[in-house]
Amino acid sequence: MIEVWVGQGRYRGGEPDAGVETLHAFSFGAHYDPDNIGFGLLMACNEELLAPGAGFGEHPHRDTEIVTWVLDGILEHRDDHGRVALLGAGDVQRLSAGTGVRHTERNGGEHPLRFLQMWLRPDPLGGPPEYTAVTAPVPPAPGLQLLASGVPDACPPVRLRQPAAALYAGRPAGHDSCALPAAAYRYVHVARGTVHLNGATRLCPGDAARITGPEPVEARTDGPAEYLVWAMDPQPWA
Repeated sequence: MIEVWVGQGRYRGGEPDAGVETLHAFSFGAHYDPDNIGFGLLMACNEELLAPGAGFGEHPHRDTEIVTWVLDGILEHRDDHGRVALLGAGDVQRLSAGTGVRHTERNGGEHPLRFLQMWLRPDPLGGPPEYTAVTAPVPPAPGLQLLASGVPDACPPVRLRQPAAALYAGRPAGHDSCALPAAAYRYVHVARGTVHLNGATRLCPGDAARITGPEPVEARTDGPAEYLVWAMDPQPWA
């Protein structure tokens, strides 16, 4: 089953007066919808828009796998373990909060910053916090490129602390067609361009598809596009 959630229906949060706008795909913070608290292993998929100089002050996390994909601008990450990173468009970072970490995220450039931040359930819980940043931008290319995975036999740029999940990026420069990875749950988020699923479902920028079941799904683009695909096979109790 393919269920489309349009971008215009996402909850708008943040602090617009402070240059921070957030578009939430699921229940998050002050926004609670009992019928929309996650999908598969995903707990959040937020599109963050930060004006120059704006950001999130130091705040804590624990037992959360946070994966960030930069779309435009420069993201500055700092945490209480002394790690500092600057990420640009096409870069990806992963913060596994483990037993606890504090960090800040700010617009580190002179232009507006836009990024996707996705929260995943880790397995196992606990353990020391871990951080990975891949700052070699992922170039446009046909098909899907593996960004992050916890699948035991995979060799991703970013290793997740969740063996039942993998994240892929689609960044075709033009017409392209590819099969989505098989999984019990698949989540597709379109950042740029238009993506057609199985020739019948059309996703525009900001739209997402929640796909339940392992049936084959083909993604097709007719021009430049950018989209992310989560493939998840959680245990029945997850």
